[in-house]
Amino acid sequence: MLDLDDYLPYLLNRAGSRIARAFTRELRAHGITLPIWRVLAALQHRDRQSVSQLADSTAIDISTLSRILDQSERRGLAARARGVASDARSIELRLTPAGRALARRITPTALNYERTALAGLSPAEERQLKRLLVRVHANMAGLSGKGARGA
Repeated sequence: MLDLDDYLPYLLNRAGSRIARAFTRELRAHGITLPIWRVLAALQHRDRQSVSQLADSTAIDISTLSRILDQSERRGLAARARGVASDARSIELRLTPAGRALARRITPTALNYERTALAGLSPAEERQLKRLLVRVHANMAGLSGKGARGA
Protein backbone atom coordinates (compact mmCIF):
# COMPACT_ATOMS: atom_id res chain seq x y z
CA MET A 1 0.00 0.00 0.00
CA LEU A 2 1.19 3.52 -0.80
CA ASP A 3 1.93 5.62 2.30
CA LEU A 4 1.39 9.23 1.26
CA ASP A 5 3.14 10.47 4.40
CA ASP A 6 6.34 8.90 3.06
CA TYR A 7 5.81 9.27 -0.73
CA LEU A 8 8.21 11.80 -2.26
CA PRO A 9 6.02 13.12 -5.12
CA TYR A 10 3.20 13.74 -2.67
CA LEU A 11 5.46 15.44 -0.13
CA LEU A 12 7.06 17.68 -2.77
CA ASN A 13 3.69 18.64 -4.24
CA ARG A 14 2.15 19.33 -0.84
CA ALA A 15 5.01 21.61 0.24
CA GLY A 16 5.18 23.35 -3.14
CA SER A 17 1.41 23.86 -3.28
CA ARG A 18 1.32 25.46 0.17
CA ILE A 19 4.11 27.88 -0.76
CA ALA A 20 2.54 28.63 -4.16
CA ARG A 21 -0.94 29.35 -2.73
CA ALA A 22 0.40 31.77 -0.14
CA PHE A 23 2.83 33.47 -2.51
CA THR A 24 0.11 33.81 -5.17
CA ARG A 25 -1.87 35.97 -2.74
CA GLU A 26 1.16 38.23 -2.35
CA LEU A 27 1.61 38.48 -6.12
CA ARG A 28 -1.99 39.60 -6.63
CA ALA A 29 -1.10 42.82 -4.79
CA HIS A 30 1.43 43.43 -7.59
CA GLY A 31 -1.11 42.54 -10.27
CA ILE A 32 0.67 39.44 -11.56
CA THR A 33 0.27 35.67 -11.47
CA LEU A 34 2.69 33.06 -10.21
CA PRO A 35 3.66 31.96 -13.75
CA ILE A 36 4.44 35.57 -14.71
CA TRP A 37 6.56 35.87 -11.56
CA ARG A 38 8.45 32.72 -12.52
CA VAL A 39 9.27 34.27 -15.90
CA LEU A 40 10.33 37.57 -14.32
CA ALA A 41 12.48 35.80 -11.73
CA ALA A 42 14.14 33.60 -14.37
CA LEU A 43 14.91 36.59 -16.58
CA GLN A 44 16.11 38.60 -13.59
CA HIS A 45 18.50 35.76 -12.81
CA ARG A 46 19.67 35.45 -16.41
CA ASP A 47 18.37 37.91 -18.99
CA ARG A 48 18.21 37.18 -22.72
CA GLN A 49 17.06 33.57 -22.71
CA SER A 50 15.55 31.66 -25.60
CA VAL A 51 12.00 30.35 -25.22
CA SER A 52 13.29 26.80 -24.74
CA GLN A 53 15.81 27.92 -22.10
CA LEU A 54 13.09 29.85 -20.30
CA ALA A 55 10.70 26.88 -20.50
CA ASP A 56 13.37 24.70 -18.92
CA SER A 57 14.31 27.14 -16.17
CA THR A 58 10.67 27.89 -15.24
CA ALA A 59 9.31 24.34 -15.74
CA ILE A 60 6.51 25.81 -17.87
CA ASP A 61 5.63 23.99 -21.10
CA ILE A 62 6.29 26.01 -24.24
CA SER A 63 2.65 26.46 -25.32
CA THR A 64 1.69 27.80 -21.88
CA LEU A 65 4.86 29.87 -21.73
CA SER A 66 3.98 31.48 -25.06
CA ARG A 67 0.69 32.77 -23.61
CA ILE A 68 2.47 34.01 -20.47
CA LEU A 69 5.02 35.83 -22.61
CA ASP A 70 2.22 37.45 -24.62
CA GLN A 71 0.66 38.70 -21.36
CA SER A 72 4.03 39.89 -20.08
CA GLU A 73 4.71 41.78 -23.30
CA ARG A 74 1.27 43.42 -23.30
CA ARG A 75 1.94 44.59 -19.75
CA GLY A 76 5.38 45.91 -20.70
CA LEU A 77 7.25 43.54 -18.39
CA ALA A 78 9.17 41.47 -20.94
CA ALA A 79 10.09 41.77 -24.59
CA ARG A 80 11.15 39.50 -27.41
CA ALA A 81 14.24 40.49 -29.38
CA ARG A 82 16.23 38.98 -32.21
CA GLY A 83 18.91 36.67 -30.93
CA VAL A 84 22.31 35.97 -32.36
CA ALA A 85 23.00 37.42 -35.79
CA SER A 86 23.96 34.00 -37.17
CA ASP A 87 20.38 32.70 -36.68
CA ALA A 88 17.67 35.04 -37.94
CA ARG A 89 15.00 32.79 -36.36
CA SER A 90 16.53 33.04 -32.90
CA ILE A 91 14.42 34.98 -30.41
CA GLU A 92 15.66 36.05 -27.00
CA LEU A 93 13.48 37.14 -24.13
CA ARG A 94 14.49 39.96 -21.87
CA LEU A 95 13.09 42.03 -19.06
CA THR A 96 12.01 45.57 -19.76
CA PRO A 97 12.92 48.27 -17.23
CA ALA A 98 9.37 47.95 -15.80
CA GLY A 99 9.75 44.17 -15.53
CA ARG A 100 13.12 44.51 -13.85
CA ALA A 101 11.74 47.05 -11.36
CA LEU A 102 8.76 44.82 -10.54
CA ALA A 103 11.01 41.78 -10.07
CA ARG A 104 13.22 43.80 -7.71
CA ARG A 105 10.17 44.87 -5.65
CA ILE A 106 8.90 41.28 -5.33
CA THR A 107 12.26 39.58 -4.66
CA PRO A 108 12.38 40.43 -0.92
CA THR A 109 8.95 38.81 -0.46
CA ALA A 110 10.08 35.74 -2.42
CA LEU A 111 13.19 35.47 -0.24
CA ASN A 112 11.03 35.76 2.88
CA TYR A 113 8.96 32.80 1.68
CA GLU A 114 12.15 30.82 1.22
CA ARG A 115 13.32 31.75 4.74
CA THR A 116 9.95 30.69 6.13
CA ALA A 117 10.03 27.36 4.27
CA LEU A 118 13.56 26.65 5.51
CA ALA A 119 12.98 27.76 9.12
CA GLY A 120 14.61 25.44 11.61
CA LEU A 121 17.10 24.00 9.13
CA SER A 122 20.79 24.67 9.62
CA PRO A 123 22.72 26.32 6.78
CA ALA A 124 24.26 22.92 5.99
CA GLU A 125 20.80 21.29 5.88
CA GLU A 126 19.53 24.06 3.59
CA ARG A 127 22.42 23.50 1.17
CA GLN A 128 21.92 19.73 1.30
CA LEU A 129 18.17 20.00 0.69
CA LYS A 130 18.73 22.22 -2.33
CA ARG A 131 21.42 19.91 -3.72
CA LEU A 132 19.14 16.91 -3.27
CA LEU A 133 16.22 18.65 -4.98
CA VAL A 134 18.46 19.53 -7.93
CA ARG A 135 19.47 15.86 -8.10
CA VAL A 136 15.84 14.67 -7.94
CA HIS A 137 15.00 17.07 -10.78
CA ALA A 138 17.90 15.76 -12.86
CA ASN A 139 16.90 12.16 -12.13
CA MET A 140 13.41 12.84 -13.45
CA ALA A 141 14.79 14.07 -16.80
CA GLY A 142 15.29 10.41 -17.66
CA LEU A 143 11.54 9.81 -17.47
CA SER A 144 10.45 12.77 -19.59
CA GLY A 145 8.00 11.53 -22.16
CA LYS A 146 8.43 7.86 -21.19
CA GLY A 147 5.04 7.25 -19.63
CA ALA A 148 5.90 8.58 -16.18
CA ARG A 149 2.34 9.80 -15.70
CA GLY A 150 0.42 9.26 -12.56
CA ALA A 151 3.09 9.95 -9.96
